[in-house]
Amino acid sequence: MPRIPERQRIAQDIRDKIASGEYGPGFKLPSLREMSTHYGVSAEPVRSALLILQAEGLIEGHQGKGVYVAGETSRS
Repeated sequence: MPRIPERQRIAQDIRDKIASGEYGPGFKLPSLREMSTHYGVSAEPVRSALLILQAEGLIEGHQGKGVYVAGETSRS
């Protein structure tokens, strides 16, 4: 069984939390440091996962403010 890259595992976990409503529109995601600790990885896989989710339109980064789940209108 092929090993799933960390960035994909993290991105899928965040997708699942958004889909379940645990992370609703406008929810501020934990900091990069907090997520690195939570997932037991360095910052790079977390950063890569966030870039994947941003490209999918699921999250939005705001310089100096953090990363948030996109609003309903942003995902349409």
